[in-house]
Amino acid sequence: MERNVDALLRAYHQDGDREARDRALLELMPLVRALAHRYAGRGEPLEDLVQVGSLGLIKAVDRFDVDRGVEFSSYAVPTIVGEIRRHFRDKAWAMHVPRRLKELSVRLSRVLDQLTNELGRSPTIAELAKATGADEEEVIDALDSAHAYSTRSLHATFEEGGDDTLSEKLGVVDTGFEEIEDRSLISAGLDALDERERRIVELRFFDELTQSQIAAEVGISQMHVSRLLRRALTVMRGRIEEMAPRNE
Repeated sequence: MERNVDALLRAYHQDGDREARDRALLELMPLVRALAHRYAGRGEPLEDLVQVGSLGLIKAVDRFDVDRGVEFSSYAVPTIVGEIRRHFRDKAWAMHVPRRLKELSVRLSRVLDQLTNELGRSPTIAELAKATGADEEEVIDALDSAHAYSTRSLHATFEEGGDDTLSEKLGVVDTGFEEIEDRSLISAGLDALDERERRIVELRFFDELTQSQIAAEVGISQMHVSRLLRRALTVMRGRIEEMAPRNE
């Protein structure tokens, strides 16, 4: 499917083929449904989540850069998940969250869309902090608090008048799909780094070089490698935590 979708997206973005766009959206709907299923059972109807995820898919298709050389799924998954999570953010709060974090969370929801449009990518924690006038730690807390919305007991009946509880309807985790999502999140984390930091991370964790070997390869001291590696991992963690779905 990936190759067919890539061809359709290229036809749409390079030739303006609207029919190719519609076909690509249709081909990618199973991806939207798979992501929506991961958030089902949290108090929102599945079809509502599919509809919200479809909006994220449309954004991903329209904004995707076919010349960038990355898989579409690496770009689409965080975009679709972001729309679904924003849907929950706009609903009721089910747990006590300080007012200042609620207000910051609302501002972040607006700023996220604005900066994503302007930058063509998801903004970093530092960029969100600058845009909202908040500290980076406050931004992280507000993003984390966004998970304190609607909750539902696992012992509640699945349907009104029925006997089956929600816990009995929980399915198994699709590990193959999680692998795709994990790769997309790692790719997004790497995109937040500059060229040298990205190379150091790849040499350390993909090529499995030691820090001294990396120092010789890059032409800097081992201590400098250590500092850059710590900073790169902090930046990646912030980006990934910002985009990764939370299972509650």
